[in-house]
Amino acid sequence: MSVGEILDIVMIASACLMMLAILLQSRGASLGAGFGASGELFTTRRGLEKNLYDTTIILAVVFVGSLLASLMI
Repeated sequence: MSVGEILDIVMIASACLMMLAILLQSRGASLGAGFGASGELFTTRRGLEKNLYDTTIILAVVFVGSLLASLMI
């Protein structure tokens, strides 16, 4: 297995996991916002939501890093 093949596998795996992590994040307007009652408050991320957010950032960095490394080869 060459380095290029390993980078391709890392890139595909990180892209798939990043898509899954983005889809699992539930940020958006509630049903009441559709009727004009937008009462969203600013809250900090805690628990699983914070871990999922951090994981998404790490996966994005791994994806971009493997993409740039495969372009250098």
